[in-house]
Amino acid sequence: MKIPLVDLKAQYAGIKSEIDRAIQRVLEETDFIGGSAVREFETAFASYCGTRTAVGLANGTDALQLTLLACGIGNGDEVITAVNTFIATSEAISATGARPVFVDNDPHTYTIDVQKIEEKITPRTKAIIPVHLYGQPAAMDVINEIAERHGLVVIEDAAQAHGARYKIKTVGNLGRLACFSFYPGKNLGAYGDAGAIATNDEELANKVRMLANHGRLKKYEHEMEGYNSRLDTIQAAVLLVKLRHLKEWTEKRQQIASRYTQLLSSAKEIVTPSKNPDATHVFHLYVVRVQQREQVRQTLKEAGIATGIHYPIPLHQQPAYRYLGLPTGSYPVAERYAGELLSLPMYPELTEEQIEFVCATLLKACQSNTAARHH
Repeated sequence: MKIPLVDLKAQYAGIKSEIDRAIQRVLEETDFIGGSAVREFETAFASYCGTRTAVGLANGTDALQLTLLACGIGNGDEVITAVNTFIATSEAISATGARPVFVDNDPHTYTIDVQKIEEKITPRTKAIIPVHLYGQPAAMDVINEIAERHGLVVIEDAAQAHGARYKIKTVGNLGRLACFSFYPGKNLGAYGDAGAIATNDEELANKVRMLANHGRLKKYEHEMEGYNSRLDTIQAAVLLVKLRHLKEWTEKRQQIASRYTQLLSSAKEIVTPSKNPDATHVFHLYVVRVQQREQVRQTLKEAGIATGIHYPIPLHQQPAYRYLGLPTGSYPVAERYAGELLSLPMYPELTEEQIEFVCATLLKACQSNTAARHH
C-alpha cells in the first residue's frame, strides 16, 4: 500500500469536471490578469472568513510582507513571531527592513507561547504575528490583550488554518488583518502559488491592493511605488471551485484526525495533538511526537507510508539567522520538539483502511524501538 503525505491527484479526480470548466472559462475570456474570477473569489473568500474584504495576492509570503508595509512597519522596527514556523513568516518581516523577534512554542499546542511574548517587547516592537500552526489558532485573546496594552498591531499568519475558529470567530477576524497562502498542498490550495489577505479594515486592504499592483488603483496613476503581486485569474478560478468544497473537506480532516487519535492515544510512545478547547482545529497537518524519529520514519517509508517534518530546524538555528546571535538553548521547547515532530498522511480522501494501516505500522515501529532500547 502506497500512502502519500498529501494526495492532490485524488482531490483533482473528485472535482475534475468543475475545475476543467472553470479553467476553460478563463481561457475563453482571456482575462488572465485581474479577471472576473479574481473579484468573484475575493468576495467569496471574504464571506467565508466573515470579513468585510479580501485581497487576492501572488502568494502567502507577499501577503505578510505587503501587510507589514501597509501597517507602516520598516527599518529599525521589531516584529514578534513564533520560532517554530516556516521561514516565510520571518522572511517577510526582514524584507521590510524590520527585525524578527522569536518566541518559543507552547509545549502542548505548538503555537506561540503567549506567556513568553511580553518579555520580548521593547520600544521598537510594532507588531505580533501569531502563526495558526498545523491548522490550530493561537491563543488570540491573550495575544490581543497584550497587543492592546502595548499599542501593537496583530497580524494573523493563517497560511495553515483556512476556516479554523477561535471561540465564535473565524480565522481572518482575530487580528487587524490575516494572511493566507494557497500553496497547492494547503487545505484550500491553488494549482500554483497564490495568497490573500482578509480584513475588516477597508483602508488597510486598499493599501495592500495598491502595493500589490505597482502602487495604483487606477491604470497609470501610481500613488506610491509598489510591487507586482497580483492573484492570477486561473488560480482564482481554481480556488473558487475548491472553496465550495472546503467545509466538507475540513469535516473529513477532523474525522480522520479523531480516528488517528483514537487509534494512537493508548501508546505511551506517541504524543498525539493537543487541542486548545477555545479553538477549532482544521488539521492542515496531523503531527505526533515520537522518540527515535528517523528510525520510525524509515520503518514507515519501507511500508510505503510517506511522512513529513514540520519543521526540523527552528528558525533561530537556521543559517539565515546567524546574524541574530541566538545560541542553542534559547528556545528549549522548539529545540527539543524539532527532533520529535512527525507529520502523518493527512488529506480528505484517506480511507479507513489507509488510516488503520498507518496507525498499525506506526505503533509497531514505536513499540519495537522501545523494546530495543530496553535490551
